[in-house]
Amino acid sequence: MTDKALPRDLGNGLVLRQGTPKDVGALCACYAEAFHRPTDDGPNPFFLAWIRDLATASLPPYGAHNFTIVEDTQSGQIVSSLNLVSQTWCYEEIEFGVGRIEPVGTLPSYRKRGLVRAQFDLAHRWSAERGELVQTITGIPYFYRQFGYEMTIESGAGHLGSKLAVPKLKEGEEEPYRVRPAAEGDLAFMRMLADRAAARYLVTCRRDDSLWRYELDGRSEGNGSGLVLRVIESAAGERVGFLGHNSRLWGDALHVRALELSTGLSWAAVAPSVLRYLQAAGEECLKQDPKATAFSRLGLSLGTEHPIYCVTASVLPQVDPPYAWYVRVPDVPAFLRRIAPVLERRLAESSLAGHSGDLKVSFYRSGVRLVIEQGRLTSVEPWQPSHEDSGQAGFPDLTFLKLLFGYRDYDEIRYVFPDAWADGDEARALLAALFPKRPSLVWPVA
Repeated sequence: MTDKALPRDLGNGLVLRQGTPKDVGALCACYAEAFHRPTDDGPNPFFLAWIRDLATASLPPYGAHNFTIVEDTQSGQIVSSLNLVSQTWCYEEIEFGVGRIEPVGTLPSYRKRGLVRAQFDLAHRWSAERGELVQTITGIPYFYRQFGYEMTIESGAGHLGSKLAVPKLKEGEEEPYRVRPAAEGDLAFMRMLADRAAARYLVTCRRDDSLWRYELDGRSEGNGSGLVLRVIESAAGERVGFLGHNSRLWGDALHVRALELSTGLSWAAVAPSVLRYLQAAGEECLKQDPKATAFSRLGLSLGTEHPIYCVTASVLPQVDPPYAWYVRVPDVPAFLRRIAPVLERRLAESSLAGHSGDLKVSFYRSGVRLVIEQGRLTSVEPWQPSHEDSGQAGFPDLTFLKLLFGYRDYDEIRYVFPDAWADGDEARALLAALFPKRPSLVWPVA
């Protein structure tokens, strides 16, 4: 992909352009300075390895051409940059394209000049040209709201506890389940478990075979963004599950980001073996990382809901509340049309099965009209609210996205935003049926 509209003159000797393979070293230098903290004793090698992989990996989501670059032509220095990674996410079973923006960095002396805004505009155009209906980013509080994003999908929740609380094997007892390194021959098994487990959640990230291989061994040494993949086996050597944990400690904890078991297996039976493995793995991480100072806790960072939580409550009693993904949906009607089969099924399973009627939802400056005929969503189009016709429901700013992605239900949104409303029982029932609150678990491509 080459953008023929670039480079673009931003004034004052600054030029916005597309990244090239020759920029990798300068990109790393830019991000190292942009993210440097006074307490750091040098560039973060894990972070820089991640940047290099994002710019050089041969898989389609990666490559230097996905970076936007602001260059100071007087010095030749890259002073600001962001990266766009194309991903496939799922809304229940419906796949949709996502442009994930990560990371974003600007040198301190070049901030507050609109450089990030110019790059977001460019990244949004690239994402639209790729057919992606949604853009996402994780990041600092508030900042990305300026560019049309709303915090809309839960991120980072889990349970934590002391490593000392892990149950020990009884004297003479053998470990009933073993944890071993994953191999390429295990990838189809792990993908099957992950795809099946996605049914528990509203929004998930889909990995194809090439991305599973990349997750296994495609990253360069030192890239701390990936997971250490492990297979769980019975004492007889049968594969019964898999897990993925961080390759290094975060603070004083080792975190699990993915964990699934085969159907029909008791989580209570397997959990103690998994926890004992993690305890040993954390100790090894402490030995291998010269910058790690302590290992005292285990973390299951598996969202707000996961079947292992109920059988580890006393071992991991601390609840780590979720942060949130920033989400941008530039064309809400188009996204609703994409997920229409899910909405129709929800309606069919509700008290409004076979319903016919309109639902006009106001966003105050714009809106959307859903036409339902005998339970089928026959039309979803932009709609402009007016004084004469304000619709059947209203959501200020981007708060409708919280409802759309199951992050909050109508009553929760109404509690925080008094100018959210629904007119009458039918409208409230439709909103509840079409957009129920549901957990999401996004293990993103990175």
